Amino acid sequence: MISSAERERIIALVRREVIPAIGCTEPIAVALCTAYATERLGAVPERIDVLLSANILKNAMGVGIPGTGMIGLPIAIALGALVGRSEYELEVLRDVTPEAVEAGRAMIDRRAIAIALKEGISEKLYIEVSVEAAGRRATAVIAGGHTSLVYLACDGAVDLDRREPSSGEAEAEEVPLTLRRVWEFATEAPLDELRFILETRRLNRAAAEASFDGRYGHAIGRTLRCERERKVMGDSIFARILSYTSAACDARMGGAPIPVMSNSGSGNQGIAATLPVVVYAEETGASEERTIRALMLSHLTVIYIKQSLGRLSALCGCVVAATGSSCGITYLMGGGYAEVTAAVKNMIANLTGMICDGAKPSCAMKLTSGVSTAVISAMMAMDGHCVTPVEGIIEEDVDRCIRNLTRIGRDGMNETDRLVLDIMTHKR
Repeated sequence: MISSAERERIIALVRREVIPAIGCTEPIAVALCTAYATERLGAVPERIDVLLSANILKNAMGVGIPGTGMIGLPIAIALGALVGRSEYELEVLRDVTPEAVEAGRAMIDRRAIAIALKEGISEKLYIEVSVEAAGRRATAVIAGGHTSLVYLACDGAVDLDRREPSSGEAEAEEVPLTLRRVWEFATEAPLDELRFILETRRLNRAAAEASFDGRYGHAIGRTLRCERERKVMGDSIFARILSYTSAACDARMGGAPIPVMSNSGSGNQGIAATLPVVVYAEETGASEERTIRALMLSHLTVIYIKQSLGRLSALCGCVVAATGSSCGITYLMGGGYAEVTAAVKNMIANLTGMICDGAKPSCAMKLTSGVSTAVISAMMAMDGHCVTPVEGIIEEDVDRCIRNLTRIGRDGMNETDRLVLDIMTHKR
């Protein structure tokens, strides 16, 4: 039984990690860092210098920036300086207007923005922005998390410096989890303590439905609802899970100014952890209580896996998020802890190795692949089928299976990450 004090820590963790975001979180985090530096400067910058880790650069190159009709970092940075408000965090560009976009274009045209790779750092999520105006200079650094401001200074006066947190600070943030603990919390905690997770359903379903009415990215969600595709896939729960999930991603990656509920710093992870569970619950008439618990199980599983994987890696986040939704769907199917464990193992056996080659409209295809595997893994688990410990990286202990997955994504695929970035930055 999880104590009330432990439940409070887990709830605080979920509330930190499951938050609204408008646009892809990597360029939005750069815009947020720019907003921090600009606010400290107290003037519109005449020049902006940005240094980024390779993973931030990779994930920010190919996505639409909400409300702009433009792609990539320069406009995100310009708008962060012009209209960004740091108190909005991952909704920092909430106040974008057509006039601001034109002013941002002008800033880009006069070459006021310089973007480069930050050399000599091990941190995969690192953003450093320096802004200048009238001979004054302010610098802000976000590192470790998409909203984690660790340094702020202006004209030599340092307001904040947490670039090397003490071990005590790091431990205070850590909430140790296992899959068993995730299960017990999601299925046993008082319902009223979990009800806030329904906001993920509201935001992410609204994003999908807005996407059905528009044309964003590759329009995968709309495509899956067309008559031709229905003849192939049928009008089924499975098809609707795929269409809703991919549609929300279409909108987000296509630059729609629509908020989604993110998970662990990623809107796509939030979408993939939410919508398969929501659609399955609605289509099968699940009670509100079971829907709430399934959503919490999904989101907390994602948070747990990301604790050892890290915010950014060469492993596509849809692998982690779809594993969460597979757990939620298994629970809705009537599965217990043993079946959820089997679903996780089935997911790891199948999807490990899917690379992240940057955030972009085609991420909706990867989410579709991930959540289709989530449904299949859940059905296998409910039929008593589980990948065995003699196969590949699967072990008897499910938490060790998760560690094997995250070791591959965090450590084993580092060279893959470097190669992907090299290919992306040297296209002809």
